[in-house]
Amino acid sequence: MKEQGDPTNITPVQQIMASSAGALLTSLFVTPLDVVKIRLQAQSKPFTKGKCFVYCNGLMDHLCVCVNGNSRAWYKAPGRFSGTADAFVQIVRNEGIRSLWSGLPPTLVMAIPATAIYFTCYDQLRDLLIHRMSSVEIASLIAGATARLGSATLISPLELIRTKMQSRPLSYRELTACIQSSVAKEGWLSLWKGWGPTVLRDVPFSAMYWYNYELGRKWLCQRYNKAEPTFSICFASGAVSGSVAAVVTLPFDVVKTRRQTEMGELEVLYDPKKNSTSTWKIMYRITSESGFRGLFAGLSPRLIKVAPACAIMISTYEFGKSFFRKLNNEQQLKTL
Repeated sequence: MKEQGDPTNITPVQQIMASSAGALLTSLFVTPLDVVKIRLQAQSKPFTKGKCFVYCNGLMDHLCVCVNGNSRAWYKAPGRFSGTADAFVQIVRNEGIRSLWSGLPPTLVMAIPATAIYFTCYDQLRDLLIHRMSSVEIASLIAGATARLGSATLISPLELIRTKMQSRPLSYRELTACIQSSVAKEGWLSLWKGWGPTVLRDVPFSAMYWYNYELGRKWLCQRYNKAEPTFSICFASGAVSGSVAAVVTLPFDVVKTRRQTEMGELEVLYDPKKNSTSTWKIMYRITSESGFRGLFAGLSPRLIKVAPACAIMISTYEFGKSFFRKLNNEQQLKTL
């Protein structure tokens, strides 16, 4: 098999283009699932003013705050749906098929740059590590964890700013004043609120995902006697590795969701009550309220989104890299 870590066949710009295409396709395919999920949630327990819910398309989380019983963004008043399939049919029939992608713009604004940074950093780090290590899987594990840590740290202030703008109408001048006031009172680290739970969830997820992906891809190539992984091999490896990582890191996803919604409600309602937002204390509160099973709440919906999101993202990314490798090789041959 050709050495997978050869960095000479593709440039960072081409990696960014391939990962951006993957983020776009993933958002297009998975966003309707979350639109339907939120509408069903609102039907069973309507969102009230100041109530927050988390919108996630498999790539990015978005904290959405309801204002006057409705959201400022893609959430609409719930209909009467008997289930997921009925919700799909009624939304398309009554509101048009475009309503299934009503959360797409805010998703793409954050998802494309975050994904491009993450995947490009991963490939660059993996290419460096693979020549110093005998194991491709271990190099992938370290590169995946490091790349996710870096991208989460870079994107965290932007996520905080976006959440503040969603929580209540703010002009850019008011937003700047709000950030300056926060920095003056709590220091620059205040721009990274929520970074801890995000890293605790995403870094282990990324490490496990890339390790299992490389392992699964190698095994499938050997089983089907393929010199290079095909689109279907990448798709299957991405779905399985994403599912495994999603199950293991679910407790931290539950904590992150709880922390996001609590912080959002406090901001909107100006509630002076200060609940602890420590990751471990939130875990303790969840287990006290719902038992150990509470840490694994929402497993099925998370798998339904994460598995196809990981599969579509990685297979599109690998296909894009293969396309650029072939293009670069053809150009090199022409110059000879």
